[in-house]
Amino acid sequence: MFHIESFGWNDIGYNFLVGGDGDAYEGRGWKKEGAHTLGYNRNSIGVCFIGTFINEPPPANQIAAFHHLMEVGVQNGFLTKDYKVLAAKQLSATLSPGEAFYRVIKTWKHWSPHP
Repeated sequence: MFHIESFGWNDIGYNFLVGGDGDAYEGRGWKKEGAHTLGYNRNSIGVCFIGTFINEPPPANQIAAFHHLMEVGVQNGFLTKDYKVLAAKQLSATLSPGEAFYRVIKTWKHWSPHP
């Protein structure tokens, strides 16, 4: 509702959202440019993890859903097999994804310290 009501958009800015229930939800999808990170929307997929992860990372099923989503993206040609994962805080002045989650993301195979 934030993107639609506050910004007047007709859709959310993220391409996908991943819930604590372990499901991935389609926002703008694979084929439509997102509106999630100014200056980085054109050549990226924005994935929002639903929740606040300052003190605790997301549950394992939520993280697994993200990785499965990325596998689907690679299998269907939407992502290259050497895709990079970056956290929002690496690209803009934000606390997202939360410090506890950021520590986890930095251990992932596809995480990149540089855009």
